[in-house]
Amino acid sequence: MLQALRHIRALANGIAISANVVGTLVVLSLVAIVNYDVIAHGFFNAPFMGAVEVVQFSIVLIVFLQLPDVVRVNRLTASDGFQNVIGYKFPGFTAFLRAAINLLSAIFMGLVAVAIFPEFTEMWHTKDFFGVPGVFTAPWWPVKLVILLSAALCTLLFALKIALPDKGLKLTNLPEDEQDTAK
Repeated sequence: MLQALRHIRALANGIAISANVVGTLVVLSLVAIVNYDVIAHGFFNAPFMGAVEVVQFSIVLIVFLQLPDVVRVNRLTASDGFQNVIGYKFPGFTAFLRAAINLLSAIFMGLVAVAIFPEFTEMWHTKDFFGVPGVFTAPWWPVKLVILLSAALCTLLFALKIALPDKGLKLTNLPEDEQDTAK
């Protein structure tokens, strides 16, 4: 059972890393689109119609494509200073606190996935779109699908953090190579 969970974690981690790469590519394409819009507007008085819609669409994609990798590397919140301070004196309590936070996070992300599923199916069936008809339109369902899959993957990652906790306390404010010397 433990070996199967490790394989699942490795697969989930690989998917999270891949989604992060795709999110980074979306950022780069967004930079190209915005630069094109500025240059086309400034020099040729022909802006990219739909630039605002593409930016709105892309920001949601970027956040939810990169969220699972943020969860994977324990960088979702920056409020772990308390855990770092008490970690050496009370490692058992710190481990319990991290497990409780991961459980609540898994529940929350599971609720997000459950809540977005009906919206995704509705957008899939109705072919609803955003934008200005005749100028620029795009379907909503890809955004809803990314949110759904991201929330489901985050739920799995948080659950795996509970089932397979990290060995030892990791000081999140130190680089990885300095953590070994600090112990």
